[in-house]
Amino acid sequence: MTTSTPRPTTSVRGTAPGHPAPAHPIAAPAPGRHAADAPQQRPGEPSLWPDVHRLPPASAARTAVARALLRRAFDRMPLTLRSDASPGGDARAPRGGEPSLVLHDPDAFHRRIGADGLIGFGESYMAGEWDSDDLVGALTVLASHVDALVPAPLAELRRAWIRRRPHAHRNTPVGARRNIQRHYDLSNDLFELFLDPSMIYSSALFTAFPARQESLEDAQHRKIDRLLDLASVGPGTRLLEIGTGWGELALRAAARGADVVTITLSTEQRDLARSRVDAAGHTDRVSVELCDYRDVRGEYDAIVSVEMIEAVGAEYWPAYFDALRKALAPGGRIALQAITMAHDRMLATAQSHTWISKYIFPGGLIPSREAIRTEAARAGLSVTADHGFGEHYAETLRLWRERFTGHTARVTELGFDHVFQRMWELYLAYSEAGFRSRYLDVRHILLTEGGAH
Repeated sequence: MTTSTPRPTTSVRGTAPGHPAPAHPIAAPAPGRHAADAPQQRPGEPSLWPDVHRLPPASAARTAVARALLRRAFDRMPLTLRSDASPGGDARAPRGGEPSLVLHDPDAFHRRIGADGLIGFGESYMAGEWDSDDLVGALTVLASHVDALVPAPLAELRRAWIRRRPHAHRNTPVGARRNIQRHYDLSNDLFELFLDPSMIYSSALFTAFPARQESLEDAQHRKIDRLLDLASVGPGTRLLEIGTGWGELALRAAARGADVVTITLSTEQRDLARSRVDAAGHTDRVSVELCDYRDVRGEYDAIVSVEMIEAVGAEYWPAYFDALRKALAPGGRIALQAITMAHDRMLATAQSHTWISKYIFPGGLIPSREAIRTEAARAGLSVTADHGFGEHYAETLRLWRERFTGHTARVTELGFDHVFQRMWELYLAYSEAGFRSRYLDVRHILLTEGGAH
C-alpha cells in the first residue's frame, strides 16, 4: 500500500540479510538477570532479543507452581492446552469450537512463566515455543478469565510474578520522547503496510459488522469527523491537536477552514505529516511541530487529542490536564479519544511492568473513566459527553492484523526479523482480544470548562 503523498526515507529496526543489527532499545537485559545465572541460550539473534533467545533463570519450584496453576486454570476455561512435544499430554480433551494453545516446548513455556509471569508468556510466543489455532480467540478467553489464572486463596502469589516498571520508562520530557520514538519511529514504511491510506493509527468507526478492508478508510474519516464535530471545529477555529499521528486529522480540520497547530514527539511522524500538509496545499493553515504537550503556548478554541493520554503515564496526568486547561480559550471544547479499562484493573496494573510496556509501549498506562473524570476535575474541566465504541476497535485491530500478516515478505524486506513479526502479531491479537473481551474500551470524551456546553 502507498500513500498519495511523498514519504521520507526511514530507518528501521530489526535484522535481515544486509541490515546490521542496530542498538535497539529493547535489547537491554531485564532487571535481575545476571551472567552468572548462565541461562540456556536459544537460537536466533541474542544481541537484539536477549530475553527471547535465552531461557531465564528460574527455580524448579516456581516452574512447578506455574505449571500447576496453569493446568488448574485451563481446566476451568473454554480453552485447550496441549503439547505437540508429548502426545497424550493434553490438559483435557478439547470441547467443540474452543481454541487451543499448542505448546512446542512445554518446559520452556512453563519456565518463562514461572520466572516472569505474563512477560514470559509473551516472550515464549516470540520465541516460537507456543502457537494457537485461533490466537485472538485464545487470548480473548484468557482476558475474560484473568481472575481464574490464580485462585483467590493464592492471590498473594501474584506479587511473586509482578515486576515494577523501570525508572527509565518514566515520561519525563526526555523519557517521553524516548518512549514515543521506540514505537512510532520504527518505520513509516512498516505502518504503511497495515494502515489504510489515511495512515490513521487509532480506532475507526464503522457502519456495519463485520468490517471490511475496503471500508476502513471511510470509517477512519467518520471517526475524525465525529471528533471534530464534538469539538465544534469549523471555519476560523483555532485548533490544537496533541498527538499528530501522520497528519490526517489536521488535514481534515484544515479542509473545514480551521487553523491547526499539531504537535508530536515522533520525528518520523512529523516529517511525513509535513510532507502530506505540503502536498495538500495546507501549509498556510497547518503547523506541525516537534513539541511536548507541557511546552504548548497560546490559547485555542478547540483541542483534540486521539489516543494520546495512554502514553502520558499516571504520574503526569495532572500535568496533561493542566496543559489542556491552560491552552483552552474561554468557551472552548476539548475532544479526547481514549482507550480505557475498569478502574480496579487500572489500579492493579499502574505500577506493573508488563509485556506491552516492555516491548510495545514503554511508559504507557491505560486510564479508567473515573481517572479521567477525577484528573479533569482537578484541572477545572468537566466531562460533558462520554461515548464508548470498543467493538469498533476490535474490528479495526482485526483488519490491521490481517493486513500485517499478509505482508510478511515485505516486513522482512524492511529489515524486521521473525521475532519482531511474532511480537507484532501477538501485540495486535492481544489488543484485539482486550476489546472483544470488554477488558478494554475506547471512548469519545468531551471536556469543557466548568461543565459549559
